[in-house]
Order: sequence, then C-alpha cells, then structure tokens
Amino acid sequence: MRLMIVGQLEGYISAAGKIALQRGAKVIHCEDIEQALGALRNGKGADLVMIDVKQKVGQFVEALKAERIHLPVVACGINTDARAAVKAIQDGAKEYIPLPPDAELIAAVLSAVTEENNTMIANDAVMQAVVKMADKIAPSEATVLITGESGTGKEVMSRYIHNKSKRKDGAFIALNCAAIPESLLESELFGHEKGAFTGATSRRLGKFEEAHGGTLLLDEVTEMHPSLQAKLLRAIQEREITRIGNNDPVKVDVRLIATSNRNLEDSVKKGEFREDLYFRLNVVNIRLPALRERPGDIAPLAQFFADKFSDQNGVDKKRIAADAQRALQAYKWRGNIRELENTMHRAVLMSMADEIETEAIFLPEGGGLGSSPAASPGNAPSLSGVSGAGATASSSPSEIQNPGAVETLVGRTIADVERHMILNTLGHCLGNRTHAANILGISIRTLRNKLNQYKDEGIDVPAAAGGER
Repeated sequence: MRLMIVGQLEGYISAAGKIALQRGAKVIHCEDIEQALGALRNGKGADLVMIDVKQKVGQFVEALKAERIHLPVVACGINTDARAAVKAIQDGAKEYIPLPPDAELIAAVLSAVTEENNTMIANDAVMQAVVKMADKIAPSEATVLITGESGTGKEVMSRYIHNKSKRKDGAFIALNCAAIPESLLESELFGHEKGAFTGATSRRLGKFEEAHGGTLLLDEVTEMHPSLQAKLLRAIQEREITRIGNNDPVKVDVRLIATSNRNLEDSVKKGEFREDLYFRLNVVNIRLPALRERPGDIAPLAQFFADKFSDQNGVDKKRIAADAQRALQAYKWRGNIRELENTMHRAVLMSMADEIETEAIFLPEGGGLGSSPAASPGNAPSLSGVSGAGATASSSPSEIQNPGAVETLVGRTIADVERHMILNTLGHCLGNRTHAANILGISIRTLRNKLNQYKDEGIDVPAAAGGER
C-alpha cells in the first residue's frame, strides 16, 4: 500500500513512516496540506493519509472531496490530546492514532483502513486451475479480462496478477467504472487541466498517468459509456492519453486489467459494448468460478475470515464446528465470497461457544438459495439484510420467522424502523457499541451520533459495555 504522511510531529512522523515501511508500505512525506494536495494532483497517489492534528484536517478533507480524490484520512497527534482527536474526527478523519507510534497499532490501522486482502485460497481443483493460469500469464504484458459473478474476488485476482508480474514494484491503481458518474469518469481516467470545466481549479493527473510503470485495473468496465469506450480504445492502441482541456498527447506505460460481471459477448451483441474494445481487452480471459463451483474452498475461506475478524474485534480465534461447516457447505452462496465474508464476520461476533457453532451462522432461506441447517427457526440472529446506505434492517425474531412479517412494517417510517434495528442490535450485543456497529455495517461514529440523537429525544439507550465510551 501507499502511505502519505502530512506534517512534522516532532520527529515521531519519521518513526511511524519507518514502521509502515517495515510492514511493506511505500511512504511519501509532505510538509503540509498544500504540498500533499499538489502531490496527489500530480500523480503521487496514496491509499491512506496520516495527518498531524495541528494541520488543517477539515480543510484537507474538504479539498479531497471537492477534487474527487477518494482515500481515507487518519489523524495522529502527540500525548493523546482528546480534544484535538475529537475535532479531527468531526472534521472527517476516519481514525485517530496517538503518538509516539505503537508498531502493532500502526499495522492494525494500515490493515483495517485500507481493507486490503491479497490472500489467494485455492484448495479446490477448479480454483487451482485458475491460479495456475494466472501464474502463467502474470509475468507477461498481456491485457487481462477477468470475468465472474459479483463477489467472486475479481479485484483480489487482479492484485495477485500484479504482484506476480514484472511490474510488482510499480503502482496498482484500481478504478471502479460503475461507482463514478459518467460526466466525471473521463477526468478520472485521463486527467484534466486547470479551468477545463467548472470546478477544475487545478491541473490533475488521471489514473492512467498515476499507474505509469504499474498496473491499471478498470473494475466493471462494461459500465462505461460507449462514447468513453472509444477514447479508452485509443489510449490502449496508441499507449497515450490526452488530458481534458489539453491537446498534447501524453505517453503512458501501463498494464491493463479489466473486470466484468456481465457476459461481454451479449453486451457486444446488444450494442452496449464496443466489439473492437472487447477484443483489445480480451487478450487473456480468466473466468473466476462462483463459490458454489469450488466447494473445497468454502471451509478454508470461512476459517480465514473467522480468524481475520477475530483479530479485528479483539476476540479469541475459534475453529468452526463440524456441523457449522456442513451448513456452510450446503448453502448456495449467491453472493459468493463477499457473502461468506459477511456471514463469518457476524458469526465471530455472535458465537458463544468454544467453537463457532451453527447457531452463530445466519444463512437466510428463500430467494432460490436453498435451505440450510443454520437457517432453521430460532438459530438466526434477528437481522435481515437490505441494501442501502451501508446499513441493514432488523426485525424481531418472530417477524423474521413469519413469512407475512413484512406486513408489520407497513405504515412505519424509515426512521422508526432504523431506530428499532439499532436499539435491538445494541441490546443483543449487551451494549457493546463496536460489535453493534460491525453487525449493522456502519461506522462507530455514525452509531454514536444516532444514539445521542435518541437520548436527546428521550429514548432509553442501552448502557455502554465495560471499557467503552
């Protein structure tokens, strides 16, 4: 990962940088936020910023938002100044690290904030064949198209190929084409000059230039508009790009990896994706199998995630009980590895036995997923996942088990359902804010803000668990 450190911090910053370097990070140091913004605009990318609380943290975070530079910011300060720490969080910092730095704390933050996971588990013969192919083509310069259902690990495979390539010491830059509005995607790819359009207050290099000498991942490339596909095709063919607002071509040296969860041949037939671009991207095609197609990897992956989330939540690691493993094996995993990861995160928090038991594993029935031993009445936590705003909705156990339970939500406001969900989950976790936030899929700060709001409204809120604020 690439770490940017902003500020002086009386020499402690250099110590934090050395710890990060020892953990495999690439470190760049900037004196202040102006220098940091200049570096980011000119292609000195970062995956994480550590900034001195004495710097203008709020101004820096707002500048990143205005220029659509998406990366987490962590504040750090000397002598654990509580007031400065709170202000930094209010200003938009994701975490706060007290200095002098603790090696394990720095390592934990680097891991947790970037959420980078390059572990490749391939015990199943089907997946072993895929990895063998990836190993074979990784040292080449060939463009790679990785296809597969959502949640099968396409970005993990992309990083695996990069780390096995001759470009492993160069940058790995990922761009999610589906997450960026069409009007902004061209600027993200190719960059722009100052004044090129409204809001372009300074020159900024795009992802192609940022990835120069390394690998550029275009995630969900089929979501790109056809007009931009033509410009991408030219960039691949000519190995040069043109920034918006400038007519001078810029040579770029990148290896391209693209991913898609669609059938690209169907997209080509429908006119949604250019055929000539498809052929340019599809030099080597790696299809990742769905999790249900590689059953030999379910148990190892589940144990891997159980260990990972045990470390993150500060609980003892546990083996998965045999009957729980059978339940995991029997499930269809429509959401693939991503669904398994979320399931094991919940299981680690819910488990009450010496081993992760069946009762701790929530596998919902219905929706064509097939039945599972772990989904029997009374075994599942009272959480029913719905998409939106990074949170989940919750009902009482009786509502979950009753097919007509959705009728109990009719006429209730979103705020009422959300409050019910949050307070029930917090009660289930015996007041532990951290565990409740993890289960709900929201930040601890968001949870605390909601609880303070409820207190102001005169609503009883479960007391915090021991040791928590």
